[in-house]
Amino acid sequence: MFHYNPQHLSLSIAFMLATGIAAQAQPRDPGIRGGAPGAGQPIAGLTAGELDYFTNHGAPEFNNVETVADGLGPRFNLDSCGGCHVHPAIGGSSPPTNNPQVVRASLMAPGNVVPSFLAPNGPVREVRFKKNPDGTPDGGVHAIFTIAGRPDKPAGCSIVQPNFSDTGNLSFRIPTPIFGAGLMEAIADTTIRNNLAGEQGGRRSQLGIRGHVNINGNDGTVTRFGWKAQNKSLLIFSGEAYNVEMGVTNENFPNEREEARDCAKTSTPENHAVFNVGNSEPSDLLLFMIFMKFLDQPAPACTGNSCSQSIQNGRRLFQDTGCSLCHTPILPAGASSSAALSNKQVHLFSDLAVHHMGSGLSDGVTQGSAGPDEFRTAPLWGVGQRAFFLHDGRTSDLLQAILAHSGPGSEANRVIDNFQSNLSVAQQQDVLNFLRSL
Repeated sequence: MFHYNPQHLSLSIAFMLATGIAAQAQPRDPGIRGGAPGAGQPIAGLTAGELDYFTNHGAPEFNNVETVADGLGPRFNLDSCGGCHVHPAIGGSSPPTNNPQVVRASLMAPGNVVPSFLAPNGPVREVRFKKNPDGTPDGGVHAIFTIAGRPDKPAGCSIVQPNFSDTGNLSFRIPTPIFGAGLMEAIADTTIRNNLAGEQGGRRSQLGIRGHVNINGNDGTVTRFGWKAQNKSLLIFSGEAYNVEMGVTNENFPNEREEARDCAKTSTPENHAVFNVGNSEPSDLLLFMIFMKFLDQPAPACTGNSCSQSIQNGRRLFQDTGCSLCHTPILPAGASSSAALSNKQVHLFSDLAVHHMGSGLSDGVTQGSAGPDEFRTAPLWGVGQRAFFLHDGRTSDLLQAILAHSGPGSEANRVIDNFQSNLSVAQQQDVLNFLRSL
């Protein structure tokens, strides 16, 4: 018969701790990795002209704080591109602390109320309404702030913020990192389609993974930018963000989203190319596109045998469990008008397709052929320095983000079951360590 002896138990625990036998109860997200940002630099091989436009024109305009005279508003979410895409370097996503939508609210939107879904140490967010008041589908962005309290507003402008009290009707999105965006744009449609139908197709089917491309309804080409891969090109992506996030009309989106006559008094498009004989100026839209196009892809913390054994194991287990069937490690770029982007290996860890992620992640919004619970496979390059995860930034814990892929109707259910049931705690930790090295 076993006799309980506290002294023996204490000695046993001490021995286990001293010898490292005591196992970690649960895997843990190692957190944002330290060191210098692995992104935010121009891609190597740019011509002198390309580098000049990236450095001296694109980057400054991307960081420029807009005013009402520039076209800001009447409704907006933030007053600069660089404010949303700031971490770990310009071109990234939300910062881990000091959310600019909160910190800058009193300056950029005096008299406005900061809604409860924004927090000082939470993610930058845009909000969509799932339905209109009559119950029909909405899905559009309802900008958070107005210019009504600003000193540079037009006389008589008094529009009010939307009513965000119906929390069940709200759907959130956080900024997508734009590192390597030009390389993503250079991936041929055929490459994306062939990857979905390729040699891994049998294993995808076995694990319940389907996926499909989102497409442009006019020409049938593959769209790839945004949380639901809803935007065709960087130029369209730039123009839509300028109009939706800052309220600045432009050559791609020339119409005001808010036409209150006392607030929308400027001619449209508010931002446009300036044509002078011998000295024309490109529009901001073109400069945004140039900056994003020439941003290099994020660099991992280590490669190959220079990585720790845990990270090397994690890379192998990432493939063995089926994670890489959607998060395709490498896709090749095709021929580009810029030699710096042509025929490069794009280490994006995404198939650029959309997949059903189940009811737990559904945002109730349809965009193109991507339905309410479908999202583009999020590129994982740079995830080691990312602060918030999933389309709405609901967690800053990478493990929780992985587990959230499982739920009713999700194509990832069997892969997540492999992760939870077939891997030891130590192996799960290896996967997390690998991801944080990217």
